[in-house]
Parts: sequence; C-alpha cells; structure tokens
Amino acid sequence: MSGGVDSSVTGHLLKESGFEVEGISLLLWETRPGDEPGCCSLSSVKSAGRTAERLGICHSSVDARSAFIEKVIEPFADAYARGLTPNPCILCNRHIKFPYLLREAARRGADYIATGHYAKSVRIGQGGEETLLKKGSDPNKDQSYVLYGVSREALGRLVLPLGALRKQEVRAIARTLGLEAADRPESQEICFIEDNDYCGFLEKLTPSLCTPGAVLDMSGRQVGIHRGVHRYTIGQRKGLGIASPKPWYVVRIDPAAHAVYVGSREDALCSEVRIDSINWLRPAPAKGESFRATVKVRSMMKDLPATVEAEGDTARIVFDEPLWAPAPGQSAVWYMDDAVVAGGIIRETGGKVSRPA
Repeated sequence: MSGGVDSSVTGHLLKESGFEVEGISLLLWETRPGDEPGCCSLSSVKSAGRTAERLGICHSSVDARSAFIEKVIEPFADAYARGLTPNPCILCNRHIKFPYLLREAARRGADYIATGHYAKSVRIGQGGEETLLKKGSDPNKDQSYVLYGVSREALGRLVLPLGALRKQEVRAIARTLGLEAADRPESQEICFIEDNDYCGFLEKLTPSLCTPGAVLDMSGRQVGIHRGVHRYTIGQRKGLGIASPKPWYVVRIDPAAHAVYVGSREDALCSEVRIDSINWLRPAPAKGESFRATVKVRSMMKDLPATVEAEGDTARIVFDEPLWAPAPGQSAVWYMDDAVVAGGIIRETGGKVSRPA
C-alpha cells in the first residue's frame, strides 16, 4: 500500500472478494519536502496506515531504503552516466517491490500478493498452473509494460484487482468509501526526485557528470557544447542550446567520447533494436527462432508490429515500420494477444532510415 488511491481501493476490493487482507508499505526513500507524499516516503506510509484502519485491515511497513539505493538509485545514476535512458519503476518492480512482497507473504503464510497496478493476471490451464500478464482494460492507464520484469513465481501468485477498471471508476469507489486519497492528484514524477529535476538529482550524486563536451552533427562537425551527457536522451529536441533555422534532435550519445550527436527527425528513426537482460513470462523460444509480436519501447506508446528473433539471452527486434527514437537503456516489451511474452533492455539500435539523395 502506497497511500494512493489505487492501492487503497485494491485493499477494499480484495476484502470485498473474501480475501483475508494485510496491507504492506515499503519505505524506500525519504527526502521530499512539504506535505505532498511521494509513493515511497514516510508520509505515504502513514497515509496508507490511516487508510488501512478505515478499511478494517491490518497494516505494517518494511524499511527497504538500503536495497532501494543499491538496486534502483545507483543503477539509475550509472545508466545516465553511460548515456542510457533507464526506467526506475521497472527496476523497482523487478528488484524491490515484488521480491519484498514475496518475502513478506512467505513470512506471514499468505497465499497471494496484490498491487494496485492497472494490468491483469489471468490464470490458464485446467488447474490454473500458468499465469498470463495481460494489458489492463483502461488503455490510458495500462501498466503491463512496467511489470514485465516480475518473476514467474511472483506472477503466479499475483492478484491485480484493478485490471478491469478505469481510473475514474477507481476514484468513484474511493469517494464512496470516503478515502483520503480519492481526489489526490496523480504524480507524474519519478517518485524519489523532487520537482522532476532528475539532472539536479544526478549532479548532486555525481558532480563529475557536469563536465561539458561537444555537440556534433551527423558529419562530425561541432555545432554546440553540452553540459553533461546525462542531460540528453535520444529524440530530445528542447534544451540543446543550438541556434539553427531547422530543428535538431539528439540521435546518438557517445559517453566514451563525451559527445552528443544531433540530426534531423529522420535521423532519429530506426527499424530495429537489440535486447538483453530478457525476462521471459512465457516459455522462451529456441535460439534462432523468430516469431511475430507487437512491441512497445515506452510505457504509453501503442505497441507496434514487429518480428522478434531469439538469440539465447538476447534478442533482435525488427519493426515493420521505422520507429521514432528508441533509446538504449529503455525497455522493449513484446506482446501476443495483449499478453506480455517477455521484455528486456535496449542495448543497441540499428537499421537507420536512409534519407533521400
């Protein structure tokens, strides 16, 4: 329980369905000022406790701050220093939230774990021995993308009560119950970063990131100076500080040379990506096998048709149509019939679109 409306209504729905429910809050980070609770702060834990009391369920908290720093904060900062674009929510789900939930379930003798994510866990087979992770019914809130990294063990024990609901329905339930989070605005920020200033956050952790370097065009001609590669991501247009009659976009980051390359919008298009750190939620294909799927490389984009070529611990994904600005460090997640097959980290992009002569 984070103290927000989604996890609060999840607790209520589970209880209404006949489950014996205990709420668990993970204390992950505590630096945010003011009264606005982040999803992982001490204030959010207190809010979750008040909500649990109102719902008539037990509540406790677990201090996971040390693990969060090691498994989320440090890899997040390291990725940006290497010119990558990480997703900390995916790191947190994979390495913190679900492992901790499984551990607490084992300690308490609980059969299932549950969260307030907008996705579906669907049991199939005669005995329900296999579980599919499927998209949520609300296309504007579907969170199956950020859940691809959960283990099969966690997925097999996971209940997702909000998968068939839309956000406005969840808020309506919370209002009926008189929950304090019913009309709380949603935060679009990274939970541990104040004011969405991730650059300032990274620079406090690692001041050496601020070393300036060259901004180059696609021919290698210097057209500007950057203030650190961590400030840029593939496809970025704003904040480049380059005077030009035509728009420039970041198309490549070379941390070894401490250089940022810019080009036209067409230069940021590509047709294939290479993936590693794959987590298979369906049986992995044989090495060398290829299959059709739909793939997304950002959480809220529409998944696009592509061919996935399995290469053991890695994969190559070739899109039917050129894809706009996939960035190394982001995750690619592939689906069949709205069910997550697998996902992994983009390490390379290729198949650049040729520009007309």
